[in-house]
Amino acid sequence: MSEPQAAGGPQTEALIKASRRITPEDTEEVRHLTLEVLDPAFQFVEGQSIGVLVPGPHPFGNAVHLRRYSIANARPMPLDEGVVIELLVRRCFYLDEVSGERYPGIASNYLCDAQPGDKITITGPYPSPFRMPLDNRANLLMIGTGTGIAPFRAFAQHIYERRGDWNGQVRLFYGGRTGLDLMYANDETSDLANYYDEKTFKAFRALGTRPLMRSSEALAQGLEAHAEETLRLMREPSTQVFISGLRKTAEAFNRVMAEQAGGEQAWETLKQSLIEDQRWSELFYD
Repeated sequence: MSEPQAAGGPQTEALIKASRRITPEDTEEVRHLTLEVLDPAFQFVEGQSIGVLVPGPHPFGNAVHLRRYSIANARPMPLDEGVVIELLVRRCFYLDEVSGERYPGIASNYLCDAQPGDKITITGPYPSPFRMPLDNRANLLMIGTGTGIAPFRAFAQHIYERRGDWNGQVRLFYGGRTGLDLMYANDETSDLANYYDEKTFKAFRALGTRPLMRSSEALAQGLEAHAEETLRLMREPSTQVFISGLRKTAEAFNRVMAEQAGGEQAWETLKQSLIEDQRWSELFYD
C-alpha cells in the first residue's frame, strides 16, 4: 500500500537485494521487493511504512518525488547484518482525464525497474495507526483489499514466526476484483498458507464474481458468509480490529456488519465502543 507525501525527514540508503515478479507476464505487473538497510539505527515495527525518494527533476519542477509504502514483513530478528524490508509494489499507470494520455506512476515504475545491487534512498519509518497488542490472548480481526494486505502479512509473520505463542483467534479477510489483486498476499500457496495449520489462524479470500466488480464488493461477499462469527468476535473485549485498503473497504464492512447487528444504530454503537476502547484501527488510501 502506498500514499503520496512531501519529501522530508531523515534519509538512509537501502540496497535492492531481490526483485521478483509475482504475477504472470500477460497480466499487470506486481513485484515483491527485498531491501536491506545497512544503517544499524534503522528499526521498525509491524504496520509501519517507509518513504521511497525518487530523484528528479520531475514534472512541476520538484527535485525529488516521495511515496510511502507499507512494510510487508515482520521486524527482523537481531542480526549483525542489515535490516531487511519487504515491499509489495504494483507497476501503476495513470490516464490524463483531459488528454487521455497514459503516464507511468513515478515511484512504482522506479521500484519495479530497480535491479538487485541498485541503491535507493528511503525515509522513515513512519508511525502507523496499527498497534500489535502485547497480550497474546487478544483476538485479531484484519480486513483488507488490494495492497492493504501488506501490513497484515507482517502481523502474521510476527505472531507466528517470531513469537510463536499466539493464543487469540486471528481472522484475515481480503478481497479483490481478480486473482491479480490477491497476489498482494504474496503467493498464497507459499506465504500466508504457512499459517493455515495454526489452530488460531483462518484466512478468507473473495474474488469478484462479475466483470468490473469492485474489490470492496468482493470483500463484502466474503464477509457475508462469516458475518455471524465476525460480529461475535468484535463483541469480545479482547478483540482488536484492523481495516486497510481503499476507503470503500470500510463502507463494505460497515454495510455487512450493520445488517448482521440488526441495524445501523446497533452497529454504530458497537463500533463506537471499539473506538473508545482503542480497539479499532484503520488505514485508507484513495
